[in-house]
Formats: sequence, structure tokens, C-alpha cells
Amino acid sequence: MNSIHRESRHLSVYVDRPAQDVYAYASDPVNLPAWAHGLGASVERIGDQWVAESAPLGRVVVAFAPPNAFGVLDHDVTLPSGQTVYNPVRVIADGAGSEVVFTLRRQPETSDADFERDAGTVAADLARLKELLESGR
Repeated sequence: MNSIHRESRHLSVYVDRPAQDVYAYASDPVNLPAWAHGLGASVERIGDQWVAESAPLGRVVVAFAPPNAFGVLDHDVTLPSGQTVYNPVRVIADGAGSEVVFTLRRQPETSDADFERDAGTVAADLARLKELLESGR
């Protein structure tokens, strides 16, 4: 693998809610359309898979880490092409609140402009998650 294409960016947001609350909400796939617009506008369970409809990508299959006590929200997104993208996400306790950290990994052949666009999408999703959880919705 050519290391020139490997780059990660850690995007995070502080949420003024306990980590357990943030994890419970964010780990429920049913809540994804409310906050993770970058992943899809809708999600449904088909058999044993979660399938999201993403405007730019089409139908994608999302596989989540098993429920855990460590705040791990990692998920694989399998694109219509069959390519699977691994997305590391953590909910970390921070006093009475928490920090949500999404590691955006640059995929091979991703342009600078596309990587910046992806980072902006993730940042907007995290901001939406914060707003929803802090407003009590």
C-alpha cells in the first residue's frame, strides 16, 4: 500500500451529556437519519443488515461494532461498488459530558477537495448530534 495516500483527521465535538447517554443515542441505527446526514437520509433493517440511502452514494450497508461499555461506535460502510470503508468513532467521558471523536481516513485516490468536503460533512454531522442531544430531543 502506498503510504502517501494514508491520512487521518480526527474530528470531535464536546457534548454536554453523559457518555452513556451519547453512546445509547448514537449507537442506535434508527437515530442515524436525524444526525448523520452524511451517511444517509434513511436507514432500514433488511434481514440482518442495516441499509442506508445516501444521495451521493446510493444504497450502502452499514455494519456496527457490537454494543460495548467502551464507547466504541466503529462502523463499516459497504458502498455499492463493494468497497468497504472502516470508520472509527469513540464516545469518551469528559467530566459530566463527553467527547465524540470520528477518525476520518482518507481513501486512496481521494482528492484534497473531496477529503475536505468529507471532513466538513463529518463535522456537520457531529454538530447536529451535539445539538440534538443537548436540546433533549
